[in-house]
Formats: sequence, C-alpha cells, structure tokens
Amino acid sequence: MDGDLDGDQIPEKVIVYNTKDPGELGDLREIQILKKVNGQWTILERSMNAILDSESGGIMGDPYSGTSIEKGILIINHFGGSSWKWAYTDKYRYQNGHFELIGHTSSSGRPGDYIKNVDFNLSTGQINFKNDVDDTKEYGPSQKETYIKKGVKINLQNRNDKSVKIILPKTKQEIFL
Repeated sequence: MDGDLDGDQIPEKVIVYNTKDPGELGDLREIQILKKVNGQWTILERSMNAILDSESGGIMGDPYSGTSIEKGILIINHFGGSSWKWAYTDKYRYQNGHFELIGHTSSSGRPGDYIKNVDFNLSTGQINFKNDVDDTKEYGPSQKETYIKKGVKINLQNRNDKSVKIILPKTKQEIFL
C-alpha cells in the first residue's frame, strides 16, 4: 500500500508480512515503511511489535485485519475472539523522527452481555469509555466515563512490548493498551 506518511508529498510504501520466526501464537510479523530516496527504496521504519502474531486471534484465527493510510495517518486493525469478541485500531503519525501512536480505539465483550468501547486520543490524553450492558443482572448498569491521561508514549517500536494499564477513577474500569 502507498501513501504519504511524512508530509513530503511523496508516497511511502507500507508492507506487512509473516517472518520465518515463530512467535508465541503463530508466526511473528513485521511491518516496514519504505521511503524512496534518490530513486531507491530505503527503510524509514520497521517493527515486529505493532502487528500481532498470525494465530493470536483466538478461534477467529488471524487477528490482523488490515492496514490503511488516511490523511497521512497509518492505521492498523486487529480483531479476534469467539463468542467473546475484541477489536482494536491503532493510529500512528510520523513525528519526532518515528511513528508515534496518536489514537487507539477498542471494543470487547459478548453481544447479549456487554460491549466495552474505548476511544483514546494519545495526543490530547482524552479517554472516552463506554460500557453498554445488556445483561444488567450479571454485569451491573451501563457506564460512561471521560478521563484525561497524558504522557502515554507508544510508538511502532515499543507497541505491545508491555501492557499499559489505566484504571479509570470513576468507574474503576481497567483499560489495556
């Protein structure tokens, strides 16, 4: 896929592929962003942390559901699960010499029980959380919370290195990045 990611009006190439290295759950994956310099493609950035292993989607199988470029933003989508489902989208902007995570949206839960939705703008620090509960006897009432958490720094290189946990102060819900 091609698109301008660094603002110079020259499209970069984005490639995602399975490596020959085994991961915990299937093959490890690498994403490479290539830039044309003096007529030659060179690696602008690469990472083996931003794309999940090929079999880490649970019964749904391969969790990687695609990459796109919109308005200079690199977007990576994953989903998985079984009757309990999860999905998330990461948005990266090329700034400060590398691709920084600027947005993360996720949903998780089981239809008929509850669905939790998170929208985290890492640039502003604003987290919008919503838990739509269908089975209130089992899971309690639906909840909403907006919270500001600044200073979370994630990029293509350290994405998924470790889990980032944020506990929302009002609802006490845990959010993981």
